[in-house]
Amino acid sequence: MKKQFKLGVIGCGFMAQSILKGVVLSDFLNEKKIIVSDISDDRLDDVADLGVRITDDNEFVAQNSEFLIFAVKPQHFEEVIKSLNGYKPDKVISIMAGVKKNTIKNAFGVSAVRVARCMPNLPCYIGSGVTGIDMSDFNKTLDDVEFISNVFNCLGTVLSIDESKMDAVTGISGSGPAYVFMFIDSLVDAGIQHGLCKDEAKILAVQTVLGAAEIIERDEEPIPELVKRVCSKGGTTIEAVKSLEEQNFRSVIGNAVSACVKRSKELSDK
Repeated sequence: MKKQFKLGVIGCGFMAQSILKGVVLSDFLNEKKIIVSDISDDRLDDVADLGVRITDDNEFVAQNSEFLIFAVKPQHFEEVIKSLNGYKPDKVISIMAGVKKNTIKNAFGVSAVRVARCMPNLPCYIGSGVTGIDMSDFNKTLDDVEFISNVFNCLGTVLSIDESKMDAVTGISGSGPAYVFMFIDSLVDAGIQHGLCKDEAKILAVQTVLGAAEIIERDEEPIPELVKRVCSKGGTTIEAVKSLEEQNFRSVIGNAVSACVKRSKELSDK
């Protein structure tokens, strides 16, 4: 039976709002084909202007949507399942961090539920994000794969990846914006220390990171070779690079990612 809505979303927090805005404002999906539920009237008011249907009835959303996105905090998932009153959706998209596909299927008590597990990141809200997605449950239905991919294409780049690698995705892209923010903030502080005003230091730091990232994206040269390209023998950059190497900069980043991946695995195993 054809559903009233193409896309249903349970939970209307920051990331859900980003998805809704991306999908509607890109004209990928008509707003009348989307319904979202949340217990917070304020959150629903935040997306009402998009023209999507809003409600506080999770069961109604699940029953009347072809694709159902779970965009709630993992600790609230069990409560949401109870609110569906035994209804079992066919096509689920999950952006819940650390919640495995089998955990979702077991919660419904049936393995027939198909689940796409996704890890979007913060820049998705400005259309410059990246989302790792395991869509293997939908491999036999290419139209479904295309639809799920296009939902997140509205938010940036999509990387199809096996669920076994999702903890690593969390460590690199899911949490990665925080590392970049800290790096830029450190550059700004250093600039101020050496005589720049805050606005000057921020412009220089942000544009440098944006430009360097774009070079990596466009240039086929290996990243270590790009580092060498900036370093002139006896010059200034090579002294900075030597200092970073002496202080094990690469290990500091690697250890941070490892700590994140470890915590992600702990949450997934609960």
